Formats: sequence, structure tokens, C-alpha cells
Amino acid sequence: MLLSSDIALKVLTRAKERGASFAELYIERDDRQVASILSSKVHQLTSGIDFGIGVRLLFGSEVFYGYTNTPTLAELNDLVDRLALQKGKTTSLTQSLSLKNPPAPSHVLAALKKPSANLHAPIEYMTMIDKEVRKLGSNLSQVQIGLLNRFQEVEIFNSEGLHVIDQRPYLRFTVQAIVEADGEQSTGYEGPGIMGQFEDYQKKYDPKALAEKVYKQAMATLKAPYCPAGKMPVVMANAFGGVIFHEACGHLLETTSVQKKASVFHDKMGEMIANPVVNAVDEGLLPGMWGSVSFDDEGTPTQKTQLIKNGVLNSFLVDRVGALKTGYAPTGSGRRQSYRFAPASRMRNTYIEAGKDQFSEMIASIDKGLYCASMGGGSVSPGTGEFNFAATESYLIEKGKITHAVKGATLIGTGPEVLKQISMVGSDLELSAGMCGSVSGSIPTTVGQPALKINEILVGGRA
Repeated sequence: MLLSSDIALKVLTRAKERGASFAELYIERDDRQVASILSSKVHQLTSGIDFGIGVRLLFGSEVFYGYTNTPTLAELNDLVDRLALQKGKTTSLTQSLSLKNPPAPSHVLAALKKPSANLHAPIEYMTMIDKEVRKLGSNLSQVQIGLLNRFQEVEIFNSEGLHVIDQRPYLRFTVQAIVEADGEQSTGYEGPGIMGQFEDYQKKYDPKALAEKVYKQAMATLKAPYCPAGKMPVVMANAFGGVIFHEACGHLLETTSVQKKASVFHDKMGEMIANPVVNAVDEGLLPGMWGSVSFDDEGTPTQKTQLIKNGVLNSFLVDRVGALKTGYAPTGSGRRQSYRFAPASRMRNTYIEAGKDQFSEMIASIDKGLYCASMGGGSVSPGTGEFNFAATESYLIEKGKITHAVKGATLIGTGPEVLKQISMVGSDLELSAGMCGSVSGSIPTTVGQPALKINEILVGGRA
């Protein structure tokens, strides 16, 4: 345990006596190691432990939040008093609280243990990737390999008697290769992450395959001509192609925006918002996935949430406050970066489900268009879902065939419109790790999709 139940009950009782309708303690210990290899040498090797306690008081649907690094009864009671004074509640009521049996998670993740602090094997693995990349060409300008080895322990108490403990081992390697020719540079990047041990990672990601993927991505656009601009059909590759759905649509389905009516989907429940071939899910159920959790950061067992079913809006992503303000039931979606943040409705593993179409059929159906094999960063308007995303590896489609690579391609549109333009969904679903930033900080999430065809989207280019 990170905090004694005796102290927790006394603090929660004090919060109720100060007039809070609900009180919660979020205790976290975060043990992490970071390493990197640059120019074939260990460039960075650091470690650290962070510990703190977040205190959240609700007065109806009003939220007051604070945190401390001191786990004493006196400090926590003082924090409760200061939060209650912000509301103006100083009344003293007699309360009696007790802890209930913890809820059973809606699924059982593989036994998650603390990863080894010995980084000898992971650094050797990074060195292998570095060597494999450097074997592929003499035009490499730089190779950088990064490692995040993190073990997060979470304990949650609340005034309804809830007490849960969760342990989350995160492991992620990032690989970046920069190639150069005739004064021009191009970059390739991959960053697979898992919840699990180094041994699990080794089995899933071969150093040679990672190296080849990053190098191919970098080389594809090094001497490629610029992409033509205009509206055209686009085929998007699987895996990280799902970042557009995550950013341009997923955030619009979180009650963080729905409760403020800042989302275009806030009043569309039960309505057709996408082509009927589209089925989208957000879940924390997948063993080993970067965005999986047994419980969310409010202590609610996680679940599989069907966001879109056959094109129809089926569910939002709902946290406790979102449930109070919208009337929808919680979906185990309350998440936060750390004890420094109050939780908010956030995504976990979010993806478009596999369909029945074949990639070759999608390409063959297009006379002139674009194939986006890899997506990069971009910008999104949170209220409307308007987006602008760069394609880091893309190819022209001409007369039903992929011809040559192009550079500088950008996809421009809105999430709601893109959902309606998806006409073919492949069977090759893959997921990809990433970090998502929002009101409750930066959290591990997974995006994904099979390959899919968008009938028409605006492509920005210089040709």
C-alpha cells in the first residue's frame, strides 16, 4: 500500500464533514528510467522516483483539486480544508465512512510485475537496432535510439468506500534515422510501446525489422518530387494512420468536450455520423497494449466502449464528472498524467475495427490519388475536429497502381466529414503507441486502424 487505509479514511471523513458531496485520494509512485543512444554511444542514462497524492473534492458537479508530496494526516487534512474554503464550505458534519471490498476489474490483464532496473539488456537491444540501421546505407546522417522504462503504482480511495490498487509497467523504444543526400535531409521514425516486460518487447519487435522500417520511411521521400495539391481519394495505411481518428474524432467524443457542448457530436447520440462501414472502439481490455489499464484513474474497472457501430454514434467516453453533467454512465475513461492533475475523460486504446476489404482493391479502385503509408504530426481544432496532418511517407496512385513516392503531402479536413467519406475498410488492423495531451496532461494511448479508403479529402502539396 502507498497510503494507510486509516489515514485515507480520516482524510475522506474530514472532506465529507467540510460539505463535499464526494472526495477522492489518488496516490501515485512513478519510478522511471530514461536512456538514449546517439552516434552509436550511450548519450543519456537517468532515473528518478516521483511520489505524490492528489485530493479531489466535488460539491455537486463543481471540482476542487490540489496535491501534495507529503503523505501525513496533518498535511492531507490541511489540503482538504484549503480546498473546502475555496468553495466557502466550513460547516462541520458528523460522518462515518468505511472501505468496501474492491471492485473486480472487468478483465484480467497478464500479471504485471515491476520491470528490472538493470538496463544492460535493453541497452544491448538499442545497440543492435543502431547497428542494423547503419548497415542499410552510407547516406545516414544520424541515428538516435531512445528508451523509457517506467513503473507506475496507483492507489485510489474515495468517499463511496472504494479502494483499488493498480500497477502499470510501461516500456517504449523510439528509433529515429536521418538520411542526407545533395544537401537534403529526410527522417524516419518508429516508437512502439507496450505495457509489460522487456522480454515481451523482444518477442514482439525484431531489431532488424524496426531498423528496416525506419530506414525505408526516411529514404522514401529523400529525393522524391513534391506532392500535387487538390481534392482526391486517399488510401491510408493501418496502425498509426489511426492518429487522425484519435485526434479529429476521438477527442470530440470525450465528455470533457461534450459536457460543454464544445463538440459537434454533443447532440448526435444514436444518429448516423459516419459511413456504415465504420465501426470504432475505445478500450482498455487489450493485454500488453500501451494504453491498457485494469482500472482508470478514478478506480472504475475499464471496459470495451463501442463508440461508433455501423456508422451510428453509440457511446461517449465518460468520466465521473462527465457522467454528472451529461447523464451518461461512466465508461472507465477517467485518466490523468499524474497526481498533479485532476482526471478527465480520455482515450485508452482507440481504433477503427477491421472490415472486409482488401488493400489491393482499394488501390485498384483509384485512378488518381494518394497512398499515405505513414503519418506524422499535425494540428487539430478541439471544437470542430478540423485537422491538418503531415504524411511522412506517401506515394502517388495512378490508374489503380502505386507508382512513386512524393514528399510534402498534408491531409486537411474535419473529423466529422472524413468519417462520412470512408468507403472501404481493410482487414489488416494494427495498433500503434503514442502519447496524448489534453486537460489532464500527457498519457499513454494507442491508436489504430486497418487500411482504409477515403473517397475525397483535401491534400496540401507544393506541386
